Amino acid sequence: MSNIARRTFGAGIVGALGLSLAACNRGPDAAGGSGGSDGGGETAGSGPSIAIISKGFSQQFWVTVRDGAFAAAEELGAQVSFDGPDTESDVEQQIQQLQTALSGSPDAIAYAALDSEASLPLLEQAQSSEIPVIAFDSGVESDIPVCTVATDNAAAAEEAAKKMVELVGEEGSVAVIAHSQTSLTGVQRRDGFVDYIEANTSLTIADIQYSDSDVLKATNATNAILQAHQDLKGIFATNEASAIGMVTAIDELGRKDGLAVLGFDSGQGQLDAIRDGRMEGSVTQDPYDIGYKTVETALAAINGEEVEPKVDTGFYFYDETNMEDEEIARSLYE
Repeated sequence: MSNIARRTFGAGIVGALGLSLAACNRGPDAAGGSGGSDGGGETAGSGPSIAIISKGFSQQFWVTVRDGAFAAAEELGAQVSFDGPDTESDVEQQIQQLQTALSGSPDAIAYAALDSEASLPLLEQAQSSEIPVIAFDSGVESDIPVCTVATDNAAAAEEAAKKMVELVGEEGSVAVIAHSQTSLTGVQRRDGFVDYIEANTSLTIADIQYSDSDVLKATNATNAILQAHQDLKGIFATNEASAIGMVTAIDELGRKDGLAVLGFDSGQGQLDAIRDGRMEGSVTQDPYDIGYKTVETALAAINGEEVEPKVDTGFYFYDETNMEDEEIARSLYE
């Protein structure tokens, strides 16, 4: 894995451009919970208490995870609270929410870490209090979680890399808009894509930028990449917000011709872009299943049952040719 493939490129370029491109995050749908109307602190069900701390509410992905968790709460018998920071860059707010959850002495905690190291002291506190911890979506670099419920993010990103090679060939350069340098999902998706490209092709990684799951940051970063690399053959974004920002910049610059555009996750923006040809395709997880299986696994841990260390919730690559297939369509969310 080359040093150039891991560096944060072009930060000065992005700042110098001072772009003010119009893009905004979609807020969560108000449906699907019995708690507050604006996201944090929602609850559902009754029974053993499970405190879920997600990465946020700024993307429809997390709303769908919440819906799956609440469905499991009602069907399996659990009292589930669902919280998360305002943005996926606010590690401090997420840590405070984890502290608040711990203070309530839940029967189990489920946690999707924005920073896989920052939360370790609190997770150690949970362990000492004999509160089982379930990691979901993004793992934690520790043996404290009794299980991690997640997509195999490296394998999913490798699938995107294979599709990229099919589209652009094995010569030239491609770029990546990654959503995080600190969460395991961001690192694994970045590395899964880059490692496959470097090990199996003569393609070069022209640039890697980070969006912090912010649409405007992703738009500005993509704009900088495209202006700096006029001969770029493809670009890959590692989550919903990054993909929406990427497509926004490509649209504004009129740079789609000859450029292969791939994403990760789903959401209305990506679905529309694939249907109208602005994106070639994307990798989708199954966020509803992630939420459901997180609660299911937490209940098993609470009941003293043996749980597997990893629960793989799967992934699919989808494009305009297969996005209506039943097994894929159920994993897409708007």
